[in-house]
Amino acid sequence: MVKKYTTFALVYAVIALAMGVFYREFTKILGFDGFTSLSFIHTHYFVLGMVFFLLLALLEKSFSFSVQGKTMPFVVVYNIGLNIACLGFLIRGITQVLGVTLASAPDAALAGIAGIGHILLAVGIVAILLKVRKSAA
Repeated sequence: MVKKYTTFALVYAVIALAMGVFYREFTKILGFDGFTSLSFIHTHYFVLGMVFFLLLALLEKSFSFSVQGKTMPFVVVYNIGLNIACLGFLIRGITQVLGVTLASAPDAALAGIAGIGHILLAVGIVAILLKVRKSAA
C-alpha cells in the first residue's frame, strides 16, 4: 500500500503543477488580474493530494493500518471528493476569468457539486484517520 499511496502523491503533484501552470497562463493570456477560484486548485491538489498521500504512506509504513483491510473504499471516496471539489473550482474559475455570469440555478448547482466534493473529502479523511488511529492503539 505504501507504493500505492506514493503513486497517488506523484499523480497529484503532477496535476497540481499542471493546474498551477494552467491558472497562470490562462489568466495571463486573457489579461485577467482579479480573483478567481482557479487559484484554489493548485493548493488543493498539492496539500490534499500530494502531501496527504505522502503522510499516509509514512503512516502506513509505521502502523500498517491498511493491512486490517477495508481502507481502500475510503481512499476511493477521498479521491472522488478531491477531484469533484477541484472540478467545481475549475468550472467556477473558468467562468470567472471569461466573465460569464451564471444564472442562479447553474450557479447553485455548481456550488452544490463543489460542496458534495468537500463532503466526500471530509468523510474520506475522517474514515481513513479513524483506521490509522485504530491501528496505532
